[in-house]
Amino acid sequence: QVQVLESGGGLVQTGDSLRLSCVISKRTLTNYAMGWFRQAPGKEREFVAAVDGIGESRYYTDSVKGRFTITRGNAKNTAYLRMNSLKPEDTAVYYCVADLTTSRIMGAEPTAYWGQGTQVTVSS
Repeated sequence: QVQVLESGGGLVQTGDSLRLSCVISKRTLTNYAMGWFRQAPGKEREFVAAVDGIGESRYYTDSVKGRFTITRGNAKNTAYLRMNSLKPEDTAVYYCVADLTTSRIMGAEPTAYWGQGTQVTVSS
């Protein structure tokens, strides 16, 4: 019912910036909350950021606060993750997600919709 497609990953150096983009395809007019997770090799998947359906409330994990910014596009089926001052520890596959609320994204229950992931690699 809802498909998620993220893009914008790449190979960058420490201190560089990237902007990840995400577009969701849906059949309803619902403005879904959207967010990002990431998973590095050998590590558990972790929450990165989330934004509500209209871009008013935003949430970040502590390790990216001050460096990453999540926004909604003018079209509310889009979201972006601006990543500044990238570090090697940011290297991971980044997954865009969508659900009815940010609580559903950040909570214990599985998030409804996931993208396929886009690779971000930060070299020293």
